[in-house]
Amino acid sequence: MLRTALRNVLAHKARLMMTALAVLLGVAFVAGTLIFSDTISSAVKKASEKNLDGVAVSVQAEAADNSPDVGKDGKRTTLVDEKLADKIRVLPGVQSVRSNVNGTATVAGPDNVPLGHDWQNLAANFQPDKDGHDPRYPLLKGRGPAAGNEIALDEATAKASGRKIGDTVRLATDGPVLTKKLVGIVSTDDPQVTAGGSLTLFDTATAQKLFLHPGQFDELVIGAAPGADQQALTAKVSEVLPKDRATATSGTELAAEQSRMVASQNEALTQTLLTFAGIALFVGVFIIANTFTMLISQRSREIALMRAIGASRRQVVRSVLAEAALLGLISSAVGFALGTGLAVGLRAVLDANGAGFPDGPVVISPTAVLSALGVGVVVTVLAAWLPSRKAAKIAPVEALNTVEAPPALRSLVLRNCLGAVITGLGIATMCYVSTLKDADDLPIAMVGGMLTLTGVIILAPMLSRPLVSLAGVVTTRLFGISGKLAKENTLRNPRRTAATASALMIGLTLITGMTVVGNSAGQAMDKMTAQGLKADYKIGATSSGLNPELSQKVADVPGVEAAAPLRSTGFETPNSTMALMGTDLGTIGKVTQLDFISGSLKGARGNDIAVSQEMAKMKGWQTGDTLDATFFDKKKAKLKIVGIYADNQLLGDSIGATSLAAPHQLVPMVDTLLVKAQEGPSEELAKQIRHALGDSPLLKVQDHADLRKENAASIDMVLNVSYGLLGMAVIIAVVGVVNTLAMSVFERTREIGMLRAIGLARSGIKQMVRLESVVIALFGAGLGIAVGVFCSWAAGNLVSQGLPTYELLLPWGRLALFVLIALVVGMLAALWPARRAARLNMLEAIGAQ
Repeated sequence: MLRTALRNVLAHKARLMMTALAVLLGVAFVAGTLIFSDTISSAVKKASEKNLDGVAVSVQAEAADNSPDVGKDGKRTTLVDEKLADKIRVLPGVQSVRSNVNGTATVAGPDNVPLGHDWQNLAANFQPDKDGHDPRYPLLKGRGPAAGNEIALDEATAKASGRKIGDTVRLATDGPVLTKKLVGIVSTDDPQVTAGGSLTLFDTATAQKLFLHPGQFDELVIGAAPGADQQALTAKVSEVLPKDRATATSGTELAAEQSRMVASQNEALTQTLLTFAGIALFVGVFIIANTFTMLISQRSREIALMRAIGASRRQVVRSVLAEAALLGLISSAVGFALGTGLAVGLRAVLDANGAGFPDGPVVISPTAVLSALGVGVVVTVLAAWLPSRKAAKIAPVEALNTVEAPPALRSLVLRNCLGAVITGLGIATMCYVSTLKDADDLPIAMVGGMLTLTGVIILAPMLSRPLVSLAGVVTTRLFGISGKLAKENTLRNPRRTAATASALMIGLTLITGMTVVGNSAGQAMDKMTAQGLKADYKIGATSSGLNPELSQKVADVPGVEAAAPLRSTGFETPNSTMALMGTDLGTIGKVTQLDFISGSLKGARGNDIAVSQEMAKMKGWQTGDTLDATFFDKKKAKLKIVGIYADNQLLGDSIGATSLAAPHQLVPMVDTLLVKAQEGPSEELAKQIRHALGDSPLLKVQDHADLRKENAASIDMVLNVSYGLLGMAVIIAVVGVVNTLAMSVFERTREIGMLRAIGLARSGIKQMVRLESVVIALFGAGLGIAVGVFCSWAAGNLVSQGLPTYELLLPWGRLALFVLIALVVGMLAALWPARRAARLNMLEAIGAQ
């Protein structure tokens, strides 16, 4: 029987090629994901370990309440200073002590466009040794900064800014724009920098002035003398530290923590990719099961003969499963090789788009090899199990008398009953989900969606008859006898039609669901952007807030009608904590849509505030109530509610005068500046506003179009990535359609010969096969789009909690595009089978067995 299985694989190479392709694509996805994850994790881990070379103990500043100490000047204050460094230097086992200052700095590129990615734009102090080199940052060109007007940049940032040694560089930390001379270019393996950030180095005194205070540091890096015990040294260092204001961590612990962070950062990406790989394999199951079912039907005479000469049912099952296992093993091996190339390609694509992963070799772990091969073989064998049982149940005499028996009525009834129950459970679950409002209930929605999709897949043979018949009316009217034959061929085996269409349906269900939710969320974000915002410009900073003194400068720009600063703080009442937005009460109505339910801001002063309708309703407050408030700086005040306004996302819980909020800000700053133009937004006015604010690379001067583009960017990125990943499932589904049609043509060889004999031209045969393919593709697309829209509707409430303006909006254009894609898929999938059918020799086809 094993020899028989091997012979069958070799005898049906062309028939099994498409099945093997489905398996190897799914395995390639799994293998590529695992190899990519292992490779990136290893590279980042090694880069992190390299940064920790020579670090025996790290002493880091820490506030008593685990939050940074920030003074009124906006700079941090620490107790890690030169005196503490001197105490540590004299401890036994200490060989060296480095004093680090850390911060962020954004460099202006061409046209003042900020370089890097905000929090990844690192800044530090350059600490030269006797030779003028800093071991952490090897010099590539020039020298290290030694004066307040000098800086060094990492190589990538220097190149992106177009600056060379000796050039002037514009940058900003958290204040006015700074102009420095570039004196050095360095290299770094810091993962944040290589992943698209930047590195700016100052001399120590300048770094302290910018980020801390003279003589203070963020971290002391201690090197151990030869033979010193790291843990013992960490304990000694801990003894001299100020209690609750600094912590000592051994280099071993730091390395372990970085490894955990790397694993955590890669986990989400790995899980996402594996999810899509699972979808691809799930789609492949339908193709594999379909293929083996058709193969067994074609080999029923052969199986009957084997049974007649003594083969048992168990031997027949084993033969089919051995054939599947062999096919799965070969396909998985090829898929693993393809997955290795996919991992390398994915890394290159992400690097080209700014991911900037550290250099490192491709890592192929035993886990990746065993997982990928195991998944491929197991999926193939499981998919072939039911067809193998069906083969074993064929009675020898029955199989010898007919090529293909129709499915038993009882089995279809049981299938339809089971499908109805599962579909009903899925629909009931999704209807329940439509009443939920907590995002934590997402797992329930996922279960409901899976049940609904599974139920529809089971019911697909039953659904195919009315839907395909309806399509057949169209094909018959438009294409005559070819259209009628296509309909009859599609309905001949509803199970096969359903299995083929289901492969396409799964991919389109997911794509449709994500598209509908993404489109609706994008429209909701656009509404939120415009809702309540009458200002033409929204101005903020990428890292910290704006200097309060700059607000008046913007108001004085010619062409500006009004400028209202928003300064946030907060306070506590006996039963709540709420945010307070301080602003210019005289101009806020010109830049925002402020609709009062009761009261108003007219005559408001001092401790008068207005609260949002939602907050007032939640707390039972009314206009005229007085609140006992304790601000976050521990100062107390009595606040009077002078008005209740309709909810406004921009203003939040409550608003009051700038003079009320400003004194209680831990760091004096303007979070957002809203600007109303006299004659609407213009490029020239935006430039003048930027110039008034010092042309800082930290600035974001955005009009309504910019805000919409920013909101849409994240959603479009997620959708495009999802389309790319789900495209694999659709490709596998196309393979399934090709496979089904090719084998269907083989089964109908004699029938096609008879049709040719009675006058149907070759073009009519081609048209018949093409129409059959298109009908199957459109059937799968119709079910997929319908299920996707239903699930996205039911899950709408879960999304609306984060987006109050969310409402279901169907992207008719994209849905029509999906139908068109299904139509094209059907046409392309039929090319080879249709050509093969048309080229059959008439006499040979009639005489085929």
